[in-house]
Amino acid sequence: MQSLTPALSAAGIYAALNMVILFWIAIETGRLRAKHKVSIGDGGVKHLVRIIRGHANAIENMPMFFVLLIIAVLMGIPAIAVHGLGLIFTVGRGLHAWHFIQEDAPGWQRGGGFTLSFLGQLVLMAGMLGHGVWMMVAG
Repeated sequence: MQSLTPALSAAGIYAALNMVILFWIAIETGRLRAKHKVSIGDGGVKHLVRIIRGHANAIENMPMFFVLLIIAVLMGIPAIAVHGLGLIFTVGRGLHAWHFIQEDAPGWQRGGGFTLSFLGQLVLMAGMLGHGVWMMVAG
């Protein structure tokens, strides 16, 4: 098995970048709450409803991607594959967050963000399933 250090380092980079995205959307949510003087819930403010949903979507998708990515590293995924998957997922999450942070945003941001994020998740999941089944059968 290859050295885990480059692949694990790559996974760490993308985990940290996704944490930056979470900080970004959390800070923007806080700013919007302060602007509209809403401390709990959405106060019926459409933009606050929107940004809270975008933040929740990030929280729903990011953790499992990184759980799978770290397991893939432990299974021996090459660092270049971690970079490819991490970049696709991270760009997708950034686009998706950007869409929800804006009060009114073009649909391509949400659609593109979703598509890239989903593609990264799908390829990672399929690769892990395929590799896992192969190793069980072959081993």
